[in-house]
Amino acid sequence: MSLQLLLCKDYTAFNHNIILIDEKTKLSSLGISKTIAEEAESFFNEKVNHIFQQQYEGRTLSVVKIDASKEEYKTFEAARKAGNTLNKFLNSKKIKEASVHNASRKIKLTAAFAEGVALSNYEFLKYKTKDKKEKSLTALHFDSKSSDKKTLEELSKLVAANFFSRTLINEPLSYLTAAQLSKEIQKAGKENGFTVTVFDKKKIEALKMGGLLSVNKGSVDPPTFTVLEYKGYRPKNKKPIVLVGKGVVYDTGGLSLKPTGNSMDMMKCDMSGAAAVAGIFIAAAQLKLPVHIIGLIPATDNRPGGNAYVPGDVVQMMSGLNVEMLNADAEGRMILADALHYAKQYSPELVFDFATLTGAAKAATGSIASPFMGTASDVVKKKLLASANNTYERLIEFPLWEEYGEMIKSDVADIKNIGGSDSGSITAGKFLEHFTDYPWMHFDIAGTAYLMSEDSYRGKYGTAVGVRLIIDFLKNY
Repeated sequence: MSLQLLLCKDYTAFNHNIILIDEKTKLSSLGISKTIAEEAESFFNEKVNHIFQQQYEGRTLSVVKIDASKEEYKTFEAARKAGNTLNKFLNSKKIKEASVHNASRKIKLTAAFAEGVALSNYEFLKYKTKDKKEKSLTALHFDSKSSDKKTLEELSKLVAANFFSRTLINEPLSYLTAAQLSKEIQKAGKENGFTVTVFDKKKIEALKMGGLLSVNKGSVDPPTFTVLEYKGYRPKNKKPIVLVGKGVVYDTGGLSLKPTGNSMDMMKCDMSGAAAVAGIFIAAAQLKLPVHIIGLIPATDNRPGGNAYVPGDVVQMMSGLNVEMLNADAEGRMILADALHYAKQYSPELVFDFATLTGAAKAATGSIASPFMGTASDVVKKKLLASANNTYERLIEFPLWEEYGEMIKSDVADIKNIGGSDSGSITAGKFLEHFTDYPWMHFDIAGTAYLMSEDSYRGKYGTAVGVRLIIDFLKNY
């Protein structure tokens, strides 16, 4: 459920009041009774949890303590997590509206807290016919000492874009085919102010996108290739920034079939890169960012159908490079390669690709961070790492040394689509590098895009990782 974030003149005018404090706040300065201040002080000293609740002058008062850190970005993350805790508390009490006052009067801290509350209010109930257990919280009101209208409006737009991406990820293949994914993005483009062009199979064949077509051979549903474009007023970048998203709407592994259980059950999430790109465009357009961005989304499902390509096949890619396909479950790089080659026509300033690409990335960093690697400048990488801290969508750089390229050389074609059993996320990156001739970064979000258990405000299942990260990067570009 979307949560309204609104300004109010007097936060005490509501039945449920929330006061944010940090380590330095003197509870005696909050304007509450001395007795309640002393009770709250004792409560927080015991470190039971971060919400102290009490009845006060006919209203319910919740004091939320945010752990301060020497590093500001960690304090903001603590605020988001406190927002998640409060969201659970308010919904458990069936509260619809509440008001917030930040005793520290730090607008950025309030924004992080509000973001945590708002992101935690996501729910995916489309297919529930009973026991929906809808969240009750519909609005949070902030006094003018704690926030401002612009901050709250921008945050609401960013959260809405995040929710759009999460919902795409959570949709099952029974609804979200490659064609339907393109339709959802077309609809979003019309509603939010960016252009969308969809290539059908005939057009994809005319472009000789061998990677996308080969992965699609085992499916009865046609592939799509979706092009998005947004150009803000007086864009900061002279040449476009291209965002590429992997759109495998379901991945069985093809003829290199995945085992059943956790390995395949979650594979509707294999289009999380595409969902992230769509969410970034919605947010950029809604926020009217002064940037020029282009999105490329190759989409198909990966099935072991009657005409599926087989390990040992040689595939000619759109670039003309011949690839020996040795593992049909390494399909993401096959469709991304065509998109990365297609991006060359724009002479881009930067290209970022987002993909749930390798189990090796998840094994290396889990759900804590996403490996990224590429050929962009150190300045770009530093800015990405700064945005990763700002949003707590953290990144770890992996190297693309020449030795890793040796691991994907083929005896029968130019390259092969897998290396050995080691360094799988890096050799996948080296594979993609063959199809670039511009500053480029690859983000492997296999461990962070979809969670099988709840993780604070990120929730459970689709996380929309990448949306908040790249919007922060674009705002500070």
